Amino acid sequence: MTPSLAPAPAPLDVALLDTISLYIHIPFCHKKCHYCDFNSYAGLLGWRTKYVRALVREISLAGQAARMPDGARRRCRTIFFGGGTPSLLKASEIAAILQAAQAAFAVDADAEITLEANPGTLEYHHLGELRATGVNRLSMGAQSFDADLLRWMGRIHSAEEIVTAVHAARQAGFTNLNLDFIFALPDQTLAQWTDTLDRALALAPDHLSLYSLIVEPETPLFDWVEAGTVNPASDDAAADMYLLAQARLAQAGYAQYEISNWARAGHQCNHNLTYWHNLPYIGVGAGAHSSFAGRRFAAVRPVAGYVAALGGDWEPTATTFGTVGGPVTDSETVDDATAMSQTAILALRLNAGLDLDHFARRFGVTFAATFGARLTDLVAGGFVEYVGDAETGRRLRLTERGRLVGNEVFERFL
Repeated sequence: MTPSLAPAPAPLDVALLDTISLYIHIPFCHKKCHYCDFNSYAGLLGWRTKYVRALVREISLAGQAARMPDGARRRCRTIFFGGGTPSLLKASEIAAILQAAQAAFAVDADAEITLEANPGTLEYHHLGELRATGVNRLSMGAQSFDADLLRWMGRIHSAEEIVTAVHAARQAGFTNLNLDFIFALPDQTLAQWTDTLDRALALAPDHLSLYSLIVEPETPLFDWVEAGTVNPASDDAAADMYLLAQARLAQAGYAQYEISNWARAGHQCNHNLTYWHNLPYIGVGAGAHSSFAGRRFAAVRPVAGYVAALGGDWEPTATTFGTVGGPVTDSETVDDATAMSQTAILALRLNAGLDLDHFARRFGVTFAATFGARLTDLVAGGFVEYVGDAETGRRLRLTERGRLVGNEVFERFL
């Protein structure tokens, strides 16, 4: 069965290539989860003041370096505080960071501003203060409603705290709320996953992100799997849970718009759509990644190293921004062939698929001419299909069969 499409999105405007989304990395956690390979650290909250000061400086310098050719501030459409646990920052610190962003970039008046939060560390009386800073979207890492699975993952919150946090967020005025969950956990049953989905839907979030557990290197989970003390869920079990989620969320009125994401009408995550449309974004903070002006680059990961780098004399210009220097430790130029492959792979994660007309306008060549026989074979094999027409916009998207083996399809485009 091919997944149903949400209402056809508006055609992508190539002018969006002159805008950015801003990602702000907050690396602090009270406790590191067993499966997590993100650049986050427990026990370093004492660095918070110095870290925020470094962030404010990096945002200011990035805004100067990324200015438009006429000197105008570059338009910023979305801001996303990720981590780590960004909700560990004080509301005054969030406000200072947002003020720096608004000074450095031309932030849209209605910009989506997301902050990730852990239900176990939320100070409920601060939610109103957070909302007052301009944060208008809250993303909570709920992960499960099963007490045993929460303990196994190393989460510090209970199922009851998820419910309390959601109600507190609503009372504070948040009308755009996402809940994250993980499935295909070791020994997780379909009944446990069904219960988690049902309890999540009972809270009526505006958006749901559901991720299959991935065993990442350099995590305790990886070591346990290597030692044979933990057995990952089978591919069949993961597929059963995924298909169940598709059915349950569709019945509840949520439209799936990306492989792992569902939303009520008007609540798709605009920041993540920046990534899936392969549009420019600037990441600031320890270990943050960026894709801007034909380069992909990343910052130094350790908190102390990042703070030290921003305490120096780094002054990027339009030509040096994104090259190694200051906090930037990794940098590469993205050629057209790579950009085209990445654009295809990211867009095919979306239910709507790849906007073929936008692709041709962006790269000056048609998608079919670029990928030729590889595309023909994937269509013939039933992995991708064409949808739309000249009036609604021509698109290429994964079929249901293609979605279940998405990584294999994506490899064909590399």
